[in-house]
Amino acid sequence: MRRIVPAAIVLILLNGCGVSGGKSGTYIPDAPDYTDAAMWVTEDADTAGTGADIFYVVSTWETDWMKDSLVCHYADVWNEHHRQHMAVEMRRAAAYMAPGNRFYAPYYRHTTIDGWVTCNEDSIRRRTRLSMGDVCQAFDCFVGQRDNSRPLVIAGFSQGGMAVVELLKHMSDETYSRLAAAYVMGYKLTPQDTLCPHIRPAQGETDTGVTVCYNTVKDVRFIQPVIAATCAGINPVNWRTDATPATLHDTIIVILDERTHVLVVSGYSGSEYHPYRGFINVGDIHSCEPWLYSDCIRTNMKKRISAIRKQ
Repeated sequence: MRRIVPAAIVLILLNGCGVSGGKSGTYIPDAPDYTDAAMWVTEDADTAGTGADIFYVVSTWETDWMKDSLVCHYADVWNEHHRQHMAVEMRRAAAYMAPGNRFYAPYYRHTTIDGWVTCNEDSIRRRTRLSMGDVCQAFDCFVGQRDNSRPLVIAGFSQGGMAVVELLKHMSDETYSRLAAAYVMGYKLTPQDTLCPHIRPAQGETDTGVTVCYNTVKDVRFIQPVIAATCAGINPVNWRTDATPATLHDTIIVILDERTHVLVVSGYSGSEYHPYRGFINVGDIHSCEPWLYSDCIRTNMKKRISAIRKQ
């Protein structure tokens, strides 16, 4: 594994990714130090030097918890148990994203699920500012030490998908120029998001510099708006943006609903993912997003990486 240490320790101001201070009666964990290798899960599996740098952002793992009689709305990156929770997903993502590539995933003070179950867009945006600030800082550290001639892929699930959208707005044009694709798994794109020139919804299987966005439901009536009310989407099985059906694993039919831009699946119950607090997995199959389509995503990353290397 590669140690993430830039040539010089830089104090990174979170321009465009501002962090809000804590309110009275709440506890804010100490900020990450992204020059510390303990703040990352990394894997260098690009032995041939022909792959990409993969930057992955983990989803939500913690609930509100107490510290010194104060409630905390964030994961604590210095808490070993919190890091262990996040590492479960990071390493599972690395299992299919890392082969042939260099994989980097930062621990960050993600917003607890309690903020999300409010289903209040304004509250979620306010609370996640700190979380998004951490991710932007981690990304700046990552970009500062990487070879910018290499292709770049960014990916994230759920709250990590939100972070991918914010990173596209945050990154420089130079960094964006090497983007093979961004994968927003289980989160939405809004019309306002697509005003950013770095956010171009994918239209096919091999276009580059694009954002692959998808959300999975059993029926469109189960769309959770704060997560999946998206203005764009693509079917990661057949890479179509129309309603052409695709077959996954022989028995699962995946169709992109052209009105809501979400994936409607049949032949798959998602029963391994239990409903949570009436918020997710209640007709949507939110928890499946990085895993159900993992073979498709792995193959697609290779194709987009190859395409940008030929440019």
